Amino acid sequence: MRGLRGIYMKKLISAAVLGIILISCQESESVSEFTGNEVVYALQQGSSFNVSGQVIISEKKDGSAVIEIQLDGTDGDVQLPAHLHLGDISTPGADVAALLTPVNGVTGKSKTNLLRLADETSISYKDLINLEACIKVHLSDIGPERDIVLAGGNIGAIATKDATNGRIGIGVCKSE
Repeated sequence: MRGLRGIYMKKLISAAVLGIILISCQESESVSEFTGNEVVYALQQGSSFNVSGQVIISEKKDGSAVIEIQLDGTDGDVQLPAHLHLGDISTPGADVAALLTPVNGVTGKSKTNLLRLADETSISYKDLINLEACIKVHLSDIGPERDIVLAGGNIGAIATKDATNGRIGIGVCKSE
């Protein structure tokens, strides 16, 4: 009886091992919603707060853009407003082209699937990377702290233009 039980257990274990091997040998196809096209822009410190980082703009297969902000130096249970502005970052009062998903203070991250600008104009990845624009992350969206830009940088066509001194000034945003 004991010998029969041992043979049964060996067969059961062999079948289990064979099943695991067969399952692990199957190809797993990872289907991505992205094309692989992306650009990365620096976000420089914009105030006395030591916050900087980068923005990654990725193209989805449908042609739309995902804007991912990654900041270092943020903390706390806060949501930091982020905007896409038209024009150079040093231009004061630049119009807000789109409100982006706020940056989480704990993680320093934000991700926005941008389909339309504030005026309801459709925008694609290709349109965005050719736009003369900038991204600014603010300390707050209300009161005097909304004029404090924690980090920002030019994106698109304007990012390729030469800065006069390597570090560009950041203009105060239009308050309404």
